Amino acid sequence: MNGARGEVAISIGGAERPMRLTLGGLAALEARLGAGGLVELAERFESGGFRSGDLIALLAAGLSGAGETVGEDEVATLAFDGGAMGAAEAACRLLAASFRGRA
Repeated sequence: MNGARGEVAISIGGAERPMRLTLGGLAALEARLGAGGLVELAERFESGGFRSGDLIALLAAGLSGAGETVGEDEVATLAFDGGAMGAAEAACRLLAASFRGRA
């Protein structure tokens, strides 16, 4: 993974897969989640005030940004290593890497 490009790994079914948020992906995510901006979006996840649908949308955007063709319906059925907590931790690392340029 290239942390300088905002890439992070997520483990799904025992295999690491890359995630990355593009600017377009962030804009779509803001609209999808009704966030008032990037800061509000980041604060939602940093504070733990996100819902499972928020998590699914963020993971789908991250996987898509890394070149995977995956939608939210498919993401909702994936077996994340570490369960929901493992998925949430990876999502938070993804946001951090997107704003700071490293995971």
